Amino acid sequence: MSDVRLRPGEETDIAAIAAIYAHHVLTGTASFETEAPTEEEMRRRLTKMVRRGYPYLVADMAAEVAGYAYAGPYRARPAYGNTVENSVYVRPDAMGRGIGRMLLERLVAECAARGFRQMIAVVGDSANVASIRLHEQAGFRLVGVLRAVGWKHGRWLDTVLLQRPLGDADGREPATAPG
Repeated sequence: MSDVRLRPGEETDIAAIAAIYAHHVLTGTASFETEAPTEEEMRRRLTKMVRRGYPYLVADMAAEVAGYAYAGPYRARPAYGNTVENSVYVRPDAMGRGIGRMLLERLVAECAARGFRQMIAVVGDSANVASIRLHEQAGFRLVGVLRAVGWKHGRWLDTVLLQRPLGDADGREPATAPG
């Protein structure tokens, strides 16, 4: 998609990022948050990920943020330090245009280049077929479903776990994890 440019997320993108995420929090099941974070909280989250060495990307379309994606720690314990979890969110009016795919592919490449070994996708709601399919098309494989672990919008939701190796994943000593 030639009219979309991927670049690192910046503080000037926070209002757009917060609006995109708020939509998904308030109307969807991709996130298990039930209240939309403030712009200040979203700024804190972006700054924390970038300072710790994780990629945080935005997709610009017609000079506006059409989506964003980032990687962060999968779990806090040190042994998980070379495994990341991804998040991808696209503005509602930009969905279905391949922006999520572009963001996820670049995120995978950047995480591999930074020495991470595995990427985990934690997809909210087993009915979120678009996100599951997006991840499978990007080389993730289904590794499990946690049934009825979240309550949102008046119903129980599953969490779908997918995993993708990065680089030669299992063939080398781990790199020092960011932190």
